[in-house]
Amino acid sequence: MRQIRSIVTGMAMPFMVIVMLGCSDMSHRDADTVIGAGVGGVAGAVLTGGSALGTVGGAAVGGVVGNQVGK
Repeated sequence: MRQIRSIVTGMAMPFMVIVMLGCSDMSHRDADTVIGAGVGGVAGAVLTGGSALGTVGGAAVGGVVGNQVGK
């Protein structure tokens, strides 16, 4: 289990850097939408125990909230 966690962490860090670099030319509202979708997806996964429907639903709700906050 410890080995899997280190592999996932090692893969997640470069992925996050690439995602952040991809957001550099976005508007503030677009970046807030992406951040909201990411946070919502993680929250949905945690609250539903990893359910795919909960993850997608959380990402959708988070994206809408992020979009509205970025106005």
